[in-house]
Amino acid sequence: MSKNAQSSAKSCSNSKQVGCDDCSLNTICMPVSLHVDDIDRLDSIIQRSKPLQKGEFLFRANDPFTSVYAVRSGALKTQLVAENGDEQITGFYLPGEVLGMDGLANNTHTNSVQALETSSVCKIPFERLEELSVTLPTLQRHFLQLMSREITQEQQIVGLLNKKNAESRIASVLLSIAKRNSQRHLSESAFMLPMSRKDLGNFLGLTTETVSRVFSRLQKNGLIAVEQKQVTLLDTPALTLLVAG
Repeated sequence: MSKNAQSSAKSCSNSKQVGCDDCSLNTICMPVSLHVDDIDRLDSIIQRSKPLQKGEFLFRANDPFTSVYAVRSGALKTQLVAENGDEQITGFYLPGEVLGMDGLANNTHTNSVQALETSSVCKIPFERLEELSVTLPTLQRHFLQLMSREITQEQQIVGLLNKKNAESRIASVLLSIAKRNSQRHLSESAFMLPMSRKDLGNFLGLTTETVSRVFSRLQKNGLIAVEQKQVTLLDTPALTLLVAG
């Protein structure tokens, strides 16, 4: 990533005033074919508030659905809470990704969303988005594609949890983060894990101890290098083979 690109990403992440046309993530969360005037129209309905702090909730399950959200910086997790109070993490969201569409079906959110670290989001009121989509078919199609992507991701999660091998589950997550980083023009091979070992284990149906042992084993076998939350993928083909079983 060039110094200019890094500067742009940092500017977008930290400034409320940065608009969609200047944001380094606009090619990820917005249709690339939107005309500059149409981008301005979309930008006019987007609300940018102060960053969420680690542990702070963006919204909670059963809150009324009013908006969708695009992550500008940081990382967030979606989670369900059972009647006995147990938490089940259902996903992780990185910059450029859109969340909150779980509330579309019944106008009520089914998940809670919590910041894993200091994070900024763009809030897009859904009624305003619907109105704008009527005159911008490209925008409407884009958000239909985003909803389709959500369904696909849920199916992938089911497939991931059906994998009996803990190594293949963790390898899947690492390759997923690498691919998503590539879309943001960041390094595919070296990155910081936004989630804790405990959160990763919760998501994958593994104990924290198992997650730590798998990381150690993958490192010992030369597939990855780990230093706290910093992960470097040393042998992507081998990790891909692990995922394939």
